[in-house]
Amino acid sequence: MNPTLWRRLLAEFVGTALLVTAVVGSGIMATRLSDDIGLQLLENSVATAFALGALILTFGPVSGAHFNPVVSAVDWFLGRRTGTGLSAQDLGGYIGAQTAGAIGGAVLADLMFKLPAVDIAAKHRTGTDLWLGEVVATTGLLLLIFALARSGRASVAPAAVGAYIGAAYWFTSSTSFANPAVTIGRAFTDTFAGIAPSSVPGFIVAQLVGLAVGVGLLLALYPSVGSAAGDVVVHPDGESVRS
Repeated sequence: MNPTLWRRLLAEFVGTALLVTAVVGSGIMATRLSDDIGLQLLENSVATAFALGALILTFGPVSGAHFNPVVSAVDWFLGRRTGTGLSAQDLGGYIGAQTAGAIGGAVLADLMFKLPAVDIAAKHRTGTDLWLGEVVATTGLLLLIFALARSGRASVAPAAVGAYIGAAYWFTSSTSFANPAVTIGRAFTDTFAGIAPSSVPGFIVAQLVGLAVGVGLLLALYPSVGSAAGDVVVHPDGESVRS
């Protein structure tokens, strides 16, 4: 039985907020603990990967733990013909909750570390190399999530998605934002994880390109993937949860 929409939206809001809090907060802590940029990135990536896995376990049974507009958009797109996944109305609510949560998470992290609640980032992240990194990161994330759902292995999603994001910090030039809501949220903190507002549109366009590439590959590799669009996580008893 599906949880009510307000519960799912609350789960997406809180889950995305805590994810961005983990990303920003661990970045702040990393810069305070070390002067080595490589070590700072390692600390940031490990904390983010573990936090993401834990958050998927926590909120997955309620909302599917998307925490990401591109994941929600693909869930809607692939499932619209078979009646699985999100409805168009739900999609709008998910994107709004995720974006608001991401901004709130950045503010929360700043406040925890005695920084201005809203401090617009000044770190410019732009260039075809970074945009290509976002295409790769987003495509890979979508392939992983929906391939797991299609093959009946959604129960390993928390570990798999956390591991992928942790690895993608290192193998992509952009350090793998792969999430429009998180990208917007990170513009509200002038810290290690921040991104200047002027750089946000380029990242989001690249993520949307990754969405298109990911959908194309999913349909080519798994023609019936739409039937599993709503299978996001699995309860301990093995029963699928529809998002």
